[in-house]
Formats: sequence, structure tokens, C-alpha cells
Amino acid sequence: MSFLKSLLSGRTKPLAVGALIAAGFLAGPVHAEDTLRALTAFPSSDDTSKAFKTFVDEVNARGKGVLHIEIVGGPEVVPGFQQIDAVGRGVVDMTMSPISYALGTMPEADAWVGSNLSPVETHENGGLALIRKIALEKLKVHVLSRFAPGAPLNLFLVKKPKMNADGSPDFSGLRLRASPLYNSFWESLGAVPVNVPVPDIYTGLERHSFDGIGYPPSAMVGWSWDRFLKYRIEPGFLQTDLGLFISPAKWNSMSDASRKLLNDMTTEMEGKSYQDWLEKTKEVKAKFDAEGMQPIELKGAAREAYLAKAYGSVWDRLAKSGSPYAAELKKLYYKN
Repeated sequence: MSFLKSLLSGRTKPLAVGALIAAGFLAGPVHAEDTLRALTAFPSSDDTSKAFKTFVDEVNARGKGVLHIEIVGGPEVVPGFQQIDAVGRGVVDMTMSPISYALGTMPEADAWVGSNLSPVETHENGGLALIRKIALEKLKVHVLSRFAPGAPLNLFLVKKPKMNADGSPDFSGLRLRASPLYNSFWESLGAVPVNVPVPDIYTGLERHSFDGIGYPPSAMVGWSWDRFLKYRIEPGFLQTDLGLFISPAKWNSMSDASRKLLNDMTTEMEGKSYQDWLEKTKEVKAKFDAEGMQPIELKGAAREAYLAKAYGSVWDRLAKSGSPYAAELKKLYYKN
């Protein structure tokens, strides 16, 4: 069973507290059980929220008597875009959220979006450590890890695009759902970004208000958008940017055992769930294709130009932000 499936099924194997004691994690003065109040940026029905809920259940099982996390709600409690700030101000202890929700305050969040390396690689090469340093400085939060990381996005279209002589699609004038992450990419393709909240995507497609969206296939299950989106541009591009963020004051107040437990479990999850989300992406694409969706596979120079525009738009934006970390982050998160 994959790590992702085990999260969603709740069938991962608990680690007895006795093992923590034997390992010396509870040595020293007795510390009361740490409690964290957590939020999710998305509704509880979302797959990533479900995975986070089961991850929390696993933490609580392994950390019984040491650490307990309580999910107090989602965007109905604190709007998703405000949750990282809420953690930084100590309103809540922890959130599972896209780091790009804080892009206005921390342009370096683009490093996760524009990465073409696995989270394991960027954890080991110092990339995560640098993001932690910047996030503590600018957002006043401690970054635990990425969560369900690295799932690629695809461009999905209602109608088949016209094709240029070089094998590239002609996106000129197409109305594509806007996102601050890739509006510049859409514009570089000649498309027009259109603001559409996620809950309104289905209605917008039904009313022919726009021509396509960029979205991770693995996050599209359950929305029924594929009733209208019949074409998918390949290859995928960029990465999803979910992370786990905790209040530094809360983090520093926790016992060594609690911090070690969270560090160990998030590191394990970060690597294994990356592979599982990639596998889920393949499964979802296969399901869409079996139901009639047509992939349009770009090849050769057309493929290279498409990806260069996608990744280039992100790293150019970071460079233009004036961040003193831009060059170092690109070195750690992107491989030419």
C-alpha cells in the first residue's frame, strides 16, 4: 500500500510510546502532552485535507501522551489566504496551506512552485533550510515540511487548440482561469487570465465563460470539471506548493520528544507522498483518457519552449522581486 493510500485509509502502523521512551525521547523532566490547534486551507472534502486529517491521526497515535494535534477547521474558520498569517500571529498553532498564499509578503515562495527537483533533493541540498530561514524572517512561521508535494499541473482545455506549423498550440486569445502563480505564463502564451474562484469553475465551464484551467490532475477528482475539459496539454509543468507551517513560539515551547516526532514524521511523509502523488497523477490521467479526454503531447522544440516559458515565468518573477535569495534558491530548487 502506498504512503498516500495508507494516509487516506488510516492503516499506517502506529509506533508505541514505549519505543519513544526506549529511544530516550522522554528522558529528563516530565513534560505535559503538547497540543497543537491546526487549520487546513481547503475544505474537509478536499483530498489533501483528508490526507492531512489521516496524517494528524497517525501523529496522535504515535505520539500518545507526547503530542496531540486537533484540527479546528478549514477556510470556514479562517480564510485560506489568511491562515499562514494567522499562524505567524499566534491565532492558531499550525496550518496545511499553499506557501504561495503568502507570495505577496514572501516572493521566495516561488521556489517551491518553480522547482523541478523532488522535495527529498531540496531537503538534502539545503533548499528547505533556506526556505525555513526566509519564512521565519518574513512570515514569522516555522516551516515543518512540504505536504503532498510536487504534483505537476496541466493545462486543460474545453476545445482543441489550433496548432502552429512548429507543432506548438496556438493559445492566442484563449481565456484561461487566472492564478498569481502562472498568470505570467498564460500571458507569455498569448492567453488572457480570467479570475474564477475554485467553487465557480464548474458553473463557469458550463456557461462557457472561459476556455481552460491549469490544475493538478490529482486534485481534480470529485469536481466533475472533466465533463467540459476534453483536452490536456502535455507535459505537466511547475509543482504544487502545499506545506506545513507552525508558530515559532509554539514550536519552541514543545518538548524535544514532540519536535523530534514531528520532524521524523514530516520528513518520512515528504519523501514518500511525493512518489504517491505522482502515481495518483498518472492514475487520474489514465481515468480521464479512458473517459474520452484527449492528451496533446508536445514534442521537440515545442515542448522545450513550453516548459521554458512555464518555469522561466516563475524564476523571472522571483528575480524581478529584488529578493537577495533569488539566485541561491534557483540553484537549490531548479536544475537546467
